[in-house]
Amino acid sequence: MRQFGRRLKNTLSSLIKNGVEPSPSEAGPGSSIASNVHEFPVDWTTRTDDYDDESILPVVVTEVDADRTEADADREEVLIEAKADVFNKLIDSLDLFDLDKLDDETRKLELVTYINEVISELELVISTEEHQHILEEIISDLLGLGPLDVFLADDEISDILVNEYDKIYIEKHGTLHLTRIKFRDAIQLRNICTRIATRVGRRIDESSPMCDARLADGSRVNIIFPPLAIRSPILTIRKFFKGKISLDDLSNFGSLTPQAAKVLALLTFCRSSILVSGGTGSGKTTLLNALSNEISPKERIITIEDTVELQLQKPHVCQLETRPPNLEGIGEITQRDLVKNSLRMRPDRIILGEVRGSESFDMLQAMNTGHAGSMSTIHANSPRDALARLEDMVTLTGFQLSSLNIQNKIASAIDLIVQVERQYDGSRKITQITEVVGMRENVITLQDIFLYVQNGEDASGRIQGSLTFCGFRPYLTARAEKYNLGEEFDKLLF
Repeated sequence: MRQFGRRLKNTLSSLIKNGVEPSPSEAGPGSSIASNVHEFPVDWTTRTDDYDDESILPVVVTEVDADRTEADADREEVLIEAKADVFNKLIDSLDLFDLDKLDDETRKLELVTYINEVISELELVISTEEHQHILEEIISDLLGLGPLDVFLADDEISDILVNEYDKIYIEKHGTLHLTRIKFRDAIQLRNICTRIATRVGRRIDESSPMCDARLADGSRVNIIFPPLAIRSPILTIRKFFKGKISLDDLSNFGSLTPQAAKVLALLTFCRSSILVSGGTGSGKTTLLNALSNEISPKERIITIEDTVELQLQKPHVCQLETRPPNLEGIGEITQRDLVKNSLRMRPDRIILGEVRGSESFDMLQAMNTGHAGSMSTIHANSPRDALARLEDMVTLTGFQLSSLNIQNKIASAIDLIVQVERQYDGSRKITQITEVVGMRENVITLQDIFLYVQNGEDASGRIQGSLTFCGFRPYLTARAEKYNLGEEFDKLLF
């Protein structure tokens, strides 16, 4: 990557020296990148293999550079054809299945040898630099994710959104940008999507056009194919945070206060059953990972997910993942199947990545039968909405239970609801920490322990506020006292 970065900087320097630079009026705040991005498109076939902030800015081509740009375009077409010839001959003569049996380094060396042989056989008239460029791109196509590799290498990018082969967005620091990097065509995008799915035993095609998967680094992937996607395959990647994150880290990021972080840590240690509620991209999984750090290392934890995302920071963890049906439509293993099986695995805690269906009933049963301290996430806009959604899920399972019976099960199973929200400035905040008190007059009673109070914005438009203690003694004080931590709990609050 360092080599790639040097090449990018050299290219940018060359452009600036030749009078090609972003227009201040277009690149400034409030500019529409989307409206200018096609003025000077940078194809994956000609770009340098790295990413920098400048690559998302509009570039204006001056009249002085018109001839040079046209000549470069002609050469680009030649290189595209050359690479296509190499790629097609390589695919015809190479057994990719056998290559998959090799380790990464050996596989790459084998590919380099094959590609060099093919280039020699075709007698291509190309420079050493162009030879290296073709080599890098084909290896990236076969082993990596093509033009997306550069985004995956950037730790500041959180999401990669491919709407079409030539429309790739990224989220960086909470803001979406339309980049000028693109796939060669829809076929390249389709091939990479298929490879992502097959590597984790998933299927993606016209007959099964939706797929959840993950990358080798743990990043979450969603793919949707035509005919459901109208113009092109749509690829969404939520990047995996490589570092180990703690509640203290979230406090330093401004997601919650140090006081609230210590309270959550203590209640997690005391085996409070926690439901993390929030919208898509609000940071539910990140918070769940941070909470898991407060679990005693002596406890056995079973995690259950559709696609493995949780990276628990404990020694005794068993990770389970659902399985979709095979080509014949059989062999599916659901979250509910895994929750039922996990009860036979002697768990101390069960962590369900996301509760979304019939497994909700089994999860509540587990929390009420000796597995206190279990945790899960749910999509909801408030703690009250989270409980309503949970009730709806149990109702839809088909069990002959009254609404009152379901509410009683929920009230006895869930101790704490943590609401997380993604703010309009891109920041992620914990906005409510709410305890489930119990049932009162056929209604589940809630009490806020902490509530986010917004104080406006700073000069740069960033939201200002803090997670404020509501002043009421929590009912969960009794749980802290059970673990001889009642006095410490009081000191944190009062």
